[in-house]
Amino acid sequence: MLIGVPKEIKANEYRIALVPAGVEAMVRNGHQVMIERGAGEGSGFGDDLYREAGAEVVDTAEEVWARAEMIMKVKEPIEPEWPRIREGQLLFTYFHFAASEPLTRALMDSGSVAIAYETVQLESGELPLLTPMSEVAGRLSVLEGAKYLERFYGGRGLLLGGVPGVLPARVVILGGGVVGTNAAKMAAGFGAHVTLLDVSLPRLRYLSDVMPANVELLYSNRYNIREQLPKADLLIGGVLLPGKKAPSLVKREDLKLMQPGAVIVDVAVDQGGCVETIYPTTHEDPIYVVDDIIHYAVANMPGAVARTSTLALTNATLPYAVRLANEGWNAACRADAALALGVNMAGGRITYEGVAEAFGFDWVPVGTVLGEG
Repeated sequence: MLIGVPKEIKANEYRIALVPAGVEAMVRNGHQVMIERGAGEGSGFGDDLYREAGAEVVDTAEEVWARAEMIMKVKEPIEPEWPRIREGQLLFTYFHFAASEPLTRALMDSGSVAIAYETVQLESGELPLLTPMSEVAGRLSVLEGAKYLERFYGGRGLLLGGVPGVLPARVVILGGGVVGTNAAKMAAGFGAHVTLLDVSLPRLRYLSDVMPANVELLYSNRYNIREQLPKADLLIGGVLLPGKKAPSLVKREDLKLMQPGAVIVDVAVDQGGCVETIYPTTHEDPIYVVDDIIHYAVANMPGAVARTSTLALTNATLPYAVRLANEGWNAACRADAALALGVNMAGGRITYEGVAEAFGFDWVPVGTVLGEG
């Protein structure tokens, strides 16, 4: 199979979907790899490293899209890339379809096969291709939140961990999954006072065993969230419903409960966000203010630490990518139920229920599509 890796063109996205070691693995398995010139530079991987690994380095994205049977990316295709997608072409990347109807319609119209990293799901419920980026984003959410609490940015002028004689800042985290857990560990390590909310009692019991003493755990419901908002110097949204739009847990009117200069970092913005007033921002222009509350909503947070993120991501995605190339997407997904859950779209039909539900589109079970192959 011919695998193509175009350069990411989303604003300030420096990651790449395949490192040189991944190229070597593909070549060992009898495949060809085509990399767009300069695609790896943002992550510290120059063209010569890809050539040495056995890749063909080409000058344009157009050539990559036109020739490749499978496209590997990091972020979803954006509008300039949509016309390049071919019928039957396999795309393996993050999509987050439920947050964008135009993207969903564009991929339906293309007739391509869209396998989304974020919905590949093991029987245990783990999301193995989302986890590494959730770990990065969870940790970054605290670093970014701490920065924008500084008075220079309009924040409350608080040091996250305080100093002797001065109380630490209060961090409230919505969601006890991978993002929330990593955010809580990071914030607690800085010495902040942390409250983490989740709807799963088994998850809360687990977290009570592993979290340090300055992390309090609270069952998540509307009442408890509103009770915490006046105390929150930094609010982190880390709620995830795989493949679906994130629930809106903090309403516009709730912002009045928060203290002026408080900061919201909504990591769930990729899936529409769990704060009603959130919308995606970029690394170049990361914040905006609503009702005196600073909102940070960069939709590709891990891109800020591109080398760490690229290595972490490709460690997870490469085994699945090799399987797709070796067996073809249909056979690979029939043999692997976790990978089959990654199929969000095929031949113009939506095969992931959460995506169809988000926009009221028709849904075809993925098993039906796989059985046709």
